[in-house]
Amino acid sequence: MTMTDRLALCNEVLAPWSFAEQCAYASRLGYRGLEVAPFTLVEDPAAITDAQAAAWRSTAADHGLAICGLHWLLVAPKGLSISSPDAAVRARTDAFIGRLVELCALLGGSYLVHGSPAQRNPTGSQSAEDALARATEAWIKAGEHATRAGVTYCIEPLSRNQTQVVNTVAQAMRIVEAANLPGLRTMLDTSSAGASEDEPVDRVIDRWWPSGKLAHVQFNDRNRRGPGQGSDRFGPILAALRRQAYDGWIAMEPFDYDPDGAGCAAHSIGYVRGLLEGA
Repeated sequence: MTMTDRLALCNEVLAPWSFAEQCAYASRLGYRGLEVAPFTLVEDPAAITDAQAAAWRSTAADHGLAICGLHWLLVAPKGLSISSPDAAVRARTDAFIGRLVELCALLGGSYLVHGSPAQRNPTGSQSAEDALARATEAWIKAGEHATRAGVTYCIEPLSRNQTQVVNTVAQAMRIVEAANLPGLRTMLDTSSAGASEDEPVDRVIDRWWPSGKLAHVQFNDRNRRGPGQGSDRFGPILAALRRQAYDGWIAMEPFDYDPDGAGCAAHSIGYVRGLLEGA
């Protein structure tokens, strides 16, 4: 497969359309994957049944799409946290993550992206160090679940204006390398990387991808819009991915939809495909 065949759309961009409508539109634009935010499917993702997961997987396949992975994992239900000092909250969150790992496999996905900044930040008088220690325990448990399920759980470094807990690939790598689990990796979100890393994103890719522990990439501009809708240039990023023989998914994850979700999804794939074809 070429990179053009591995372009995915984060499905919340097309919410509140039905899942079938999201699939139909994404397929018409040329996407081949959907990266799904579980909260877009039902109010409480823990209530998703195996049969429902199979039905969504079939719907995507009917439109020529794979459900490639999951992200925005802890948005719903409310009250989840991997860093909370409350042991009961953490236990409930660990169990929920375990179920999401199972659902990812059932949906046909190969990875989960753990962003969810609010659910890993310190609360009250809690220190950032304590929050990181508790979050690390949760990520290791998630990696154990993922290893058993045959999928990859990715710690997402997020920009400093979103969280105090893991802002750079290097910080995430320390956790991943210490855990030494096949199912625990990190990933790169170009918006957060552009804001938090000390070197350009293409150099971050060249520095860390040879480790084998950087498993996924999401494309978005530092202005929170889609690739090509801001000042960030993605040609060098794609060149670095080619140098590293990246064969995973490239997921478009804008947060500010200009002019709207449908238009942003169209612009994002048009821009990236143009770069790929021009190369």
